[in-house]
Amino acid sequence: MAFNKIWYTVAFGLLLPFSYAHTDFFTSIGHMTDLINTEKDLVVSLKDYIKAEESKLEQIKKWAEKLDQLTDTATKDPEGFLGHPVNAFKLMKRLNTEWGELESLVLKDMSDGFISNMTIQRQFFPNDEDQTGAAKALLRLQDTYNLDTDTLSRGNLPGVKHKSFLTAEDCFELGKIAYTEADYYHTELWMEQALKQLDEGEVSSADKVYILDYLSYAVYQQGDLGKAMTLTKRLLELDPEHQRANGNMKYFEYIMAKEKEANKSSTDSEDQMEKETEVKKKDYLPERRKYEMLCRGEGLKMTPRRQKRLFCRYYDGNRNPRYILGPVKQEDEWDKPRIVRFLDIISDEEIETVKELAKPRLSRATVHDPETGKLTTAHYRVSKSAWLSGYESPVVSRINTRIQDLTGLDVSTAEELQVANYGVGGQYEPHFDFARKDEPDAFKELGTGNRIATWLFYMSDVSAGGATVFPEVGASVWPKKGTAVFWYNLFPSGEGDYSTRHAACPVLVGNKWVSNKWLHERGQEFRRPCTLSELE
Repeated sequence: MAFNKIWYTVAFGLLLPFSYAHTDFFTSIGHMTDLINTEKDLVVSLKDYIKAEESKLEQIKKWAEKLDQLTDTATKDPEGFLGHPVNAFKLMKRLNTEWGELESLVLKDMSDGFISNMTIQRQFFPNDEDQTGAAKALLRLQDTYNLDTDTLSRGNLPGVKHKSFLTAEDCFELGKIAYTEADYYHTELWMEQALKQLDEGEVSSADKVYILDYLSYAVYQQGDLGKAMTLTKRLLELDPEHQRANGNMKYFEYIMAKEKEANKSSTDSEDQMEKETEVKKKDYLPERRKYEMLCRGEGLKMTPRRQKRLFCRYYDGNRNPRYILGPVKQEDEWDKPRIVRFLDIISDEEIETVKELAKPRLSRATVHDPETGKLTTAHYRVSKSAWLSGYESPVVSRINTRIQDLTGLDVSTAEELQVANYGVGGQYEPHFDFARKDEPDAFKELGTGNRIATWLFYMSDVSAGGATVFPEVGASVWPKKGTAVFWYNLFPSGEGDYSTRHAACPVLVGNKWVSNKWLHERGQEFRRPCTLSELE
């Protein structure tokens, strides 16, 4: 694809590239697998079209070769050739009939089947928002897992089965999308990567002039005037008549002259101006920093004394009749808040049933709006989810019963089983499952009180990333297929346990399927009695 069209606008006296902004895209691997099959079908259709075109050209080629030989003979002795009555008849026949048939063959459109298939399949194609969302996912992964652009571009990621790489054109596209978000940090990173790959000799339709145009402005926006001028000079070497670059160069020189005038007292002011400043990375809140460290496995480590308090055991659900003879395996993941993991708690067959029930209903995941109490989408939750009721499948009903037996909590007031699929860069940023005091109407419509506890099934292994992390305490819980984790969101007093603030880390490589059950206060009055102490 050639890059021959960019829109520009003016800001602060400087011409800058302008692109239209897109909204975020929320995706799941479950839905993207359908696109793989769609593309495969189109490839088969395209090959059929090529075969039809080749067959058509072969017929035309044979006709041309036959007539070439015939006309060569005829033109050497036209009168002698036409002296044969059969030749005269065949010449009339060819020109009156056969050339017309050949014309029809040449004009015959062999693409009808392919175009028809394309038209049908196009309704399932991703749109601009989808492409933008996938690009944002890559940028999110880059930040969370501290990946440099070259590593990501070369596809050198842990646990990959099918290695892939980004072309200079791909890098340019990522830089443009970052630019539309006014994210000049990532714009610079990816435009530099595109330029680097072109400088290394990669053959691409990406144009260095366009890349340098974006890059110089991104660098300028981050305060590095000297580097912006250097890049603009390089652009002008490639295209001396570039109107915007010439205008920007004059503007840069004007700004630099003003800065020199302001720094006359310094003898080294010019050297200081030309010195490249360190690119400033985004400022992250402390929680964000802890969250990303935990996602990378760089979180706090428990002291040996605390680790000794963690055990594994066979658990019978407090003498539940279903588990006295066949207890389940349980292990402690964390002490405060207490997070326990149940092993081999959901079978592969049950997982597949739940996934198949959920797939047709997967839609962008929602959260409770604290102001309205209704479900709504949120930029910080990037996944697709579906809700399953125990009434529609004996498997879901059996899972609900299992949760009740092992937690000792009544599931009749719980929310339906939520199934979520996190695709490329899928995440759920730090949040509470329970409603805080300033959100009194969060679950008003349900009429079942606050979310007392969370049960989370892991229905797939994840090649890299995808941990559930608790930034407040430094805990990381990693996905393991067939297991489930459980914790209380509220103290027995009914007060929220703020240490349960947690997040789902972006999936770096692989596909993450989970399902969760949020259990509510109503119905637990005698199962988990209140205490008089607020934090007990």
